[in-house]
Amino acid sequence: MQKISNPDKTSWDDILKRPTVQIDDIESTVSEVFNEVRSKGDAALDKYTSLFDGVQLKNIRVTEKEIQQAKTLVSQSLKEAINVAKHNIIAFHSAQKTGRIEVETTPGVKCWQEKRPIEKVGLYIPGGTAPLFSTILMLAVPAQLAGCDEVILCSPPDKQGNINPAILYTAAICGVKNIFKVGGIQAISAMTFGTESIPAVYKIFGPGNQFVTVAKQYATRYNVAIDMPAGPSELLIVADQSSNPAYIASDLLSQAEHGVDSQVILVSTDSDTIDRVQDELEKQLEDLPRKAIAGKAIENSRFIFFDTEERALEFINAYGPEHFIITSSNEQFYSEGIRNAGSVFIGKYTPESAGDYASGTNHTLPTNGYAKQYSGVNLDSFLKSITFQNISKVGIKNIGSAIELMAEAEGLFAHKNAVSIRLKDLN
Repeated sequence: MQKISNPDKTSWDDILKRPTVQIDDIESTVSEVFNEVRSKGDAALDKYTSLFDGVQLKNIRVTEKEIQQAKTLVSQSLKEAINVAKHNIIAFHSAQKTGRIEVETTPGVKCWQEKRPIEKVGLYIPGGTAPLFSTILMLAVPAQLAGCDEVILCSPPDKQGNINPAILYTAAICGVKNIFKVGGIQAISAMTFGTESIPAVYKIFGPGNQFVTVAKQYATRYNVAIDMPAGPSELLIVADQSSNPAYIASDLLSQAEHGVDSQVILVSTDSDTIDRVQDELEKQLEDLPRKAIAGKAIENSRFIFFDTEERALEFINAYGPEHFIITSSNEQFYSEGIRNAGSVFIGKYTPESAGDYASGTNHTLPTNGYAKQYSGVNLDSFLKSITFQNISKVGIKNIGSAIELMAEAEGLFAHKNAVSIRLKDLN
């Protein structure tokens, strides 16, 4: 880890860098996979599943038998925990529903907005050493609430050709029926173009490694939308002398264990707190099953001291963290002043893992500084807003001359005539 004290603003760009591979370094691989999946369909999926996941599959679609078997392999206690999380996620995302908005902008001119679900959505669920079944709740629940017609789920198989039972169980209770054993770049390309087995979708959701992140961005070249460029996980904590070092260390490690390319940052206005957190972090790291992964990520961590809260907040907004924990005694200063963050956790009893699992907020969030431009996934992510208008005779008379004058000024006389011909009939 790197300790930094009162960094000059001219050095912030270097400090703010994430430990990510540049897109150019992996785009050639993404392009190759996309082109082959587009031209060869399932045959290309078989090839890359064998190459990247080390398994050959007879059928990439998960069967009903596999889903039923998975249900028996998930413990009752875990099922109950998943249902607690699902209940809270439904409660929070249901509250985000908005109705029709209607305004008569001028007598006779009625305008309104209504929301419609995106018809076909694809969910990417990482597998591997940390099968993120919780991400299904974060994506499938709002998709279901929004009323999406078709939900496709892709997740990489293990060496035995199976998907983690908790992933299948969670998908089942969220009403997802189209589940495919495909991961990585090939999964994103399959949902982009469609293959013999996997339908194409209009929007792709879900986190992943840097290859998945670049693949999602690549998919946008082919008229497919994505939730956001969500890559390796990151966390920033702001603390002072009132903070609990053990709590802070546990939160830093909770994100560091995601992957070697995760990044965690501690910002503090108290240098002693930084030292105490470092001691706690080294103790807790020794007991982690994913010690090697977390330890590598900690190498990319930064502990930064600022002598004022104002400078600390300015730095935090410049960084734009995916997750932002406020453990400072001056909670209000940071919570009101934050402008760029995916999700904010306030108070010493609000660990980031609460948002990852069961508080009800969504954990699919912008990383790599994209919190400056993107929101995290929410109900509206699965909806489109469509505007409507209905103009009466009185209405066209009221705004007709304004339309004519503006159209003529822009040199668009057919636009002008579309109004003039109606006004002439009415007069």
